[in-house]
Amino acid sequence: MSYLTSSRCRLFYEDTAENDPSQQEKPAILFVNGWAISSRYWKPAIELLRQDFRCITYDQSGTGKTSIDGCRPDLTIGGFADEAGALIEHLGLDKSRNLHIVGHSMGGMVATELCLRYKDALLSSTILACGIFEETPFTSLGLMFLGGLIDVSMNFRNIFQVEPLRTLFIKRAATGHISKEYSDIIIEDFTTSDKAATNAVGHFSIDPEALRTYTRSVIEIASPVLCCVGMADHTIPPEGTVTLFEKRKASATSPTRLVQFMHLGHLPMLEDTPRFVDELKKHFDFAQHFYKKTQPAAPLAERVQIQ
Repeated sequence: MSYLTSSRCRLFYEDTAENDPSQQEKPAILFVNGWAISSRYWKPAIELLRQDFRCITYDQSGTGKTSIDGCRPDLTIGGFADEAGALIEHLGLDKSRNLHIVGHSMGGMVATELCLRYKDALLSSTILACGIFEETPFTSLGLMFLGGLIDVSMNFRNIFQVEPLRTLFIKRAATGHISKEYSDIIIEDFTTSDKAATNAVGHFSIDPEALRTYTRSVIEIASPVLCCVGMADHTIPPEGTVTLFEKRKASATSPTRLVQFMHLGHLPMLEDTPRFVDELKKHFDFAQHFYKKTQPAAPLAERVQIQ
């Protein structure tokens, strides 16, 4: 574990190559976290990936062990991409085409921005539970309601440390079973994250203009993209990820794959780690072959449902 200091923050990160230099030659995966959560929830997946991949996680400004004391970080998609980009460059991950970027929930928006900035280094992108919606009066009202819910939940978030609200909070995040260790992590991260940063992130992730930009950006990604979602997600409507896949399938020039975990929720990396990792590995392997000149023509879109 290490820190990268900038004018924005003192960024905490972990790199599996830190204690194993041989990993520096392996394809790298950068994991970008969701709203109000530290990077700890990726650990079960990393244990299954680290033999074949260099895995990098970090705590975004306002979460976990990253410190923003005395700083005034730009709490926008661009600002969060700046801090992740500084880490990418610090670790030399921008030097060759050897990088997979995985973004979860709000982190999918940041990951997409990174994919465009570092397109020459990118092997693949994975967008997990970060969808879009057709703009209608109904969805606009829903986003307005969600914005109000974010404000209320942040003002009274400590109540989620107490039963039965603690259990209800976890069940909303994860439809499938997750261990007490990670239930505790999710509650701790949410209730101890920086309030201003967490509130800002919650609001920009539902801003209509930010969502329009996000849609355009996902379509522009030149590398293979995996759209992945738990169809029993009670945190973010899963149909939005399906809509994002359909939008990209209709316009993008590089392959897109949709994986639907029919009985999982917002945290498939914890709810069914082996199946989630298996789908990531399939995507990464496809991306490696996509960039080989001798490869056969690949289908531009594929949809997979996993029961």
